[in-house]
Amino acid sequence: MRGDGTPGGTSGAGVGGSAFIGVDELPDGLVVVDGDGVVLQMNLAAERLTGVARPAAIGRHVTDVLPLRDADGRDWWKLLDPHGGLPTRSRQPERLLHLPGRHDLFVAARFIRRPARGGRVIRVVITLRDASARSRAERSRADLVSTVAHELRSPLTSVKGFTATLLAKWDRFTDAQKLVMLETVNADADRVTRLITELLDVSRIESGRLEIHRQIVDIPARARRIIAGRVAAGEPEDRYRLEVRGELPETWLDQDKIDQILANLVENAVRHGRGTVTIVVEPVESGVAVSVRDQGEGIAPELADRVFRQFWRGNKRRRGGTGLGLFIVKGLVEAHGGTIGVQRAPGGGAEFRFILPTGNPGS
Repeated sequence: MRGDGTPGGTSGAGVGGSAFIGVDELPDGLVVVDGDGVVLQMNLAAERLTGVARPAAIGRHVTDVLPLRDADGRDWWKLLDPHGGLPTRSRQPERLLHLPGRHDLFVAARFIRRPARGGRVIRVVITLRDASARSRAERSRADLVSTVAHELRSPLTSVKGFTATLLAKWDRFTDAQKLVMLETVNADADRVTRLITELLDVSRIESGRLEIHRQIVDIPARARRIIAGRVAAGEPEDRYRLEVRGELPETWLDQDKIDQILANLVENAVRHGRGTVTIVVEPVESGVAVSVRDQGEGIAPELADRVFRQFWRGNKRRRGGTGLGLFIVKGLVEAHGGTIGVQRAPGGGAEFRFILPTGNPGS
């Protein structure tokens, strides 16, 4: 408090010497109007969101500065009606409104009354938030639900169909026919399990709950294991090549997650590329670099920043899968403190290259 009993300014020191945060440091837009709707204050975030400069806003009526409309085109300020309604009303919850010529905004309002209980509204504090980020998040969630429903429907329909047929007509089938049906059910069950695992990984990555359990990991050995698994499944051995260059430092990594990264990148190269899939492991100044290359069409430079997004789809590139694999790969690499990018491979095609720090048992 000042000597006259009024609150101190926002630039002064707070309790324990900490500084108060000024309104221009707030991430959300803030507009303060008096009881008649005349603008008294406006922060930088509000300027950015509305496109109106403070000098042009101060002293003008809020409807001239913020001609906000609801979904039916009605004037928001009239609907707010600060002096109407119950005298105990203290706020209006956040709602989506349209500002002509700008992005839609989430707008909330709080009433300052004197006296505080049941008095006349003397100030209205309006907060503004850009709706585009939340809209993108909502679209992403809708895409996720749609993808999950689509990916689950096919294997579950197959599982249901074969099990119902076997239960109803078991004695009519030969052992060979039963074996084919059960192998199909088993493969579809594995597909559902993989989808659920991917969804759990996405959830952990987005919430920051991904745990890394470090141990010494031989990256070339893990790559050989991935290749051997694919060859054992019937793919030609000469489709794959592993190159280890130089003396590699000791790396403390999460072995299961390294397997997942390598498996996803190799699967991506096989599904979307052509020719030989080459894995190159080499030391770099900050740790170990791993490149996975194919000989397909490659990825256009302007798409390089998009391939790691959820549900990314390039021209004719999405041939099956959930579209979550590369998003998960990026999250796993970054959880190790590493980086990943995509570029054109030396011989054509796409090259996904990630760098992992050596790490240590306690990191």
